[in-house]
Amino acid sequence: MTEKVTTLYEAIGGNPTVRALTHRFYALMNELPEASNVRAVHPPSLQGSEEKFYEYMTGYLGGPPLYTDKRGHPRLRSRHLVAEIGPVERDEWLLCFRRALDETIASQALRDLIWAPVERLAYHMQNRAPDTEEQP
Repeated sequence: MTEKVTTLYEAIGGNPTVRALTHRFYALMNELPEASNVRAVHPPSLQGSEEKFYEYMTGYLGGPPLYTDKRGHPRLRSRHLVAEIGPVERDEWLLCFRRALDETIASQALRDLIWAPVERLAYHMQNRAPDTEEQP
């Protein structure tokens, strides 16, 4: 007898939840004054960024590989080199993601499973050292 493995994608509710998570994430980025620096490194319209993030997160969480089917390997760090991502932008991105995660996924255990690797990824995406005035 084979045991069925449930993916995070299935556990959180599949497509509707990933859509809600990514939509809320970009809404927060657009609305929160404390996310102004990370918002500034994005294009004027967030629609394309939101769709790419939705596609990426769908596959990342174990759903259909929408992003890779459409765009190939994510190469996230190299694709983001066009944007200067320092500690401020990273932390603002994480703020938006944490709030969106908390608002769209009811289970604390599932949020914890998603958060840890996403937080590590955000640190990996940083491509600019802290400015002198940001250092303690």
